[in-house]
Amino acid sequence: MTELRILTSVRGLAAWLVVLYHIRSGMAGLPPATEAAFAKGYLAVDFFFLLSGFVIWLTWHDRFRTPGAIPRFLQKRVARIWPLHVVMLTAAVALALVLRATGRDDPAFPLAELPLHVLLVQNWGFTDTLRWNDPSWSISCELAAYLLFPLLVLTVDWRKLPTTALICIVAALFLTLHVAMNGAPSLGENIPRYGLIRCLIEFAVGTILATVFLRTREHEDTTGAPQIQRSLSSQTPLALTATALAITAWILGTPETLAAPASFAALLLSLALTSGRKHHLLEGRTIHYLGEISYATYLSHFLIWKAFKLPLSSQSLSPALIALYLALVLAASIALYHGIERPAQRWINQRRFLPRKEEAAAEG
Repeated sequence: MTELRILTSVRGLAAWLVVLYHIRSGMAGLPPATEAAFAKGYLAVDFFFLLSGFVIWLTWHDRFRTPGAIPRFLQKRVARIWPLHVVMLTAAVALALVLRATGRDDPAFPLAELPLHVLLVQNWGFTDTLRWNDPSWSISCELAAYLLFPLLVLTVDWRKLPTTALICIVAALFLTLHVAMNGAPSLGENIPRYGLIRCLIEFAVGTILATVFLRTREHEDTTGAPQIQRSLSSQTPLALTATALAITAWILGTPETLAAPASFAALLLSLALTSGRKHHLLEGRTIHYLGEISYATYLSHFLIWKAFKLPLSSQSLSPALIALYLALVLAASIALYHGIERPAQRWINQRRFLPRKEEAAAEG
């Protein structure tokens, strides 16, 4: 299926919310209400998990019964996440060596845990706190989801279940996440302990949402209506109703561990159903580009922030310095995307590990 541009764009906005979350305490003169809003930026990662399951289901759910599809899928996912991760981990090692050489050892850079980070298994229950490049914890969890995804596809076919049943399964999964977090006040609580289950459940929900989306879009396509009319057809209220229920849950004081995933699920489905509309603000070229480079933004900003503050005497930075930092993150994102992420992805994807016939079948 072709790209849903709106989802790529929103991924870029979510990445920048994570950036603001990490730097909020270092922004001098930040109004309390704004800081409180930025303090919820960690929730953008939950949207990432849902979005990842959604997009991967759209792309791969029909391919896994062809020869060579599973190895090809894993190859493409490793190509997508691992090269840039290793580059940023190398940068973290360089920063750790600089700190050690200047007598400023940082406990965030333990050499004993480095192999876990290289293999991207650091957040599989092997560690008790975030270290090295903190945002990579979610990439570690994503890798686990990728490894389990073929099993999900081959054992469960969401398409055979009615929409009502799918919604009930989503509700059950979210309730499972809430119970598994054992009364934690927020989704960002104790990431080394809860991050993996948080990712796997939200990723699975994303695959279900993709099934609902495909079912809705197929129904709309049979009407023969123009694209804009189809996106606003009688099926779209399904997402609007879910959004209204999620907002009501927040107002009624539902715990974040329930309300946030439900809200993001409703938002994701709503955005997908309105994709392709002409002159949509979220499908413009600039904002879409921010989405394309968002992985580089997400993986690079934390270490850039750490290095940026090293020569500065104050931990609370002026708006001018914050603007400079944000510009550096944007420039680094562009450079990393075009100079490392995409070339490495192409190089790995061009490696052939299967006979050509199986490769062709896996590509669909």
